[in-house]
Amino acid sequence: MNQYSPKKSRSFSEFQILLPILIPIILFSLLPLGRGIYLGFTDYTLGSNLKFNGFENYSQLFKDHYFWKSFQVGIVWTIAVSFGQMILGMGLALSLHSKIRFSSIYSVLILIPWAMPPIIRGIVWRQIYGSDSGILNLVLIHLNMIAHPINWLSSFEHVLPAVIVAGIWGGVPQTTIFILAGLKGISSDIYDAAKIDGAGLWTKFSRITLPLLKPTLAAVICLNVLWNFNSFGLVYVLTQGGPGGMTRLPMLAAYEEAFRYGYVGYAAAIGNVMIIFLSIVLYFYLRIQFKEQVK
Repeated sequence: MNQYSPKKSRSFSEFQILLPILIPIILFSLLPLGRGIYLGFTDYTLGSNLKFNGFENYSQLFKDHYFWKSFQVGIVWTIAVSFGQMILGMGLALSLHSKIRFSSIYSVLILIPWAMPPIIRGIVWRQIYGSDSGILNLVLIHLNMIAHPINWLSSFEHVLPAVIVAGIWGGVPQTTIFILAGLKGISSDIYDAAKIDGAGLWTKFSRITLPLLKPTLAAVICLNVLWNFNSFGLVYVLTQGGPGGMTRLPMLAAYEEAFRYGYVGYAAAIGNVMIIFLSIVLYFYLRIQFKEQVK
């Protein structure tokens, strides 16, 4: 005789509700991820058969000067872009939260760079950085700040800072919105009480705003690091990793190995190393969040 179990029935119903969400995640995220991880342990090239080669790709990878150079570029890019996005995002969020006139309109306008696909952002910044008729060169020459046009995207000296500025511009909107949401979650009564006690703007910011925003800022920093380290479209359109590998990010290195040279297994190994690095970043973020919750 079968006994009816409400607990089992409820668990099955919950599974049925989650199934439409789980199927796309499994098909379009987990299976490709698993396939990519497996390819990293093969010598697969375009047009050839798969052959498992263990850790041979990784042995070659750790001796690859070009990979380590791209990894270093990726670290510099990630830190610089994430830092710039955080500083500008914080400033804009504080300005919008201070109830300036037309703040709702500004909030919408700020989202424009974020709404653009990375390819479109790259095209826009190529026009800005153009050596002959680029807006930036025209403005700087008009202000007598430079005598001759600068080829921003071909100069070893200027290309990485130029690409970093474009990256910051594209990522400031989401940083601003996340921080603004965190600011709105802070009760105005706390600021009113501090004002009665004679606290100034800096005291309010350093003693109230920053401590209460700490969980939000930690999440934003983690997300920005993950997104920026995985950047591809913007940099590819601007420089394709040049000149001389100065802007060759790890994702660009993987792309070139797979689709320019045909070494898919080696490219997948680069992707696996990136997964490990980003997993470490995520681990430290979750560890910090866990400690904050325990406190």
